[in-house]
Amino acid sequence: MITASDLDRTLMYSNRALEEFGIPENIKLKPVEFHKGTWIGYMTEAAFSMLKVVSSHSLFIPVTTRTTEQFNRFVIFEKEIPLTYAITANGAHILYKGEHLEDWSEHLIFQLKNGCAPEEELLSALKRSGITLDGDRKQAENLFFYYILNCLPTPSELREIRELTAQYGWKMSLQGRKLYFIPTAISKGKALEFICNREGMKAMAGAGDSVLDWDFLKNCTYRIVPSHGELLKVMGPADITLTNQLGVTAGEEILEHFLNALSLKANFS
Repeated sequence: MITASDLDRTLMYSNRALEEFGIPENIKLKPVEFHKGTWIGYMTEAAFSMLKVVSSHSLFIPVTTRTTEQFNRFVIFEKEIPLTYAITANGAHILYKGEHLEDWSEHLIFQLKNGCAPEEELLSALKRSGITLDGDRKQAENLFFYYILNCLPTPSELREIRELTAQYGWKMSLQGRKLYFIPTAISKGKALEFICNREGMKAMAGAGDSVLDWDFLKNCTYRIVPSHGELLKVMGPADITLTNQLGVTAGEEILEHFLNALSLKANFS
């Protein structure tokens, strides 16, 4: 069976996230993300041990909005926890044994050509509408873009932006100070569904903290959300299981739920 999880602020935590949520006493951290000669991401040692068990008893699939290059900073997936699949760039890429899965890439290219307007057309429409976004625009592999905002739009402005982007076959999501614009064809849920069909397996358990994660969580039998997650703001408690813990220890709790779903917790030590 399949287990799937977002990484950032779900299982893995940056230095900034650790500072924001704090680190409980007696918690030992395992460095998991390495970039430019420095460790910049962590999970608890207990969570790492549980993830190894989950990965050995299920088809574990990381699901992330990160580009493939950014995802590869998680060095634990090189040797310690080898992966068969990973979903990157919000579903734009499926990695199979570390390489882009061409079947999915070809399918997605067709969907992008026929299901959404070009990025330049959307940007022109936003400009014509008089909407001003105060921030730096970043590109993600020429697939979608996002703004790192200095000033957040008002709720009414966000509704206007969301309605406008939908007219052009795109979707919008505000995650903290990052405002994402993503073609509707690029979908974590569709990518996970593709893998499920390819392998003839069901998605048993999933976890994620952001609104973008609901796209794949709705395909999972068990859906676990860290209690600090932005997804809590838009989903009712009947649809998800919330952790009791915040921050990095929420990652431990999520993996305990995964072990329960796989009926392995009693055997874990």
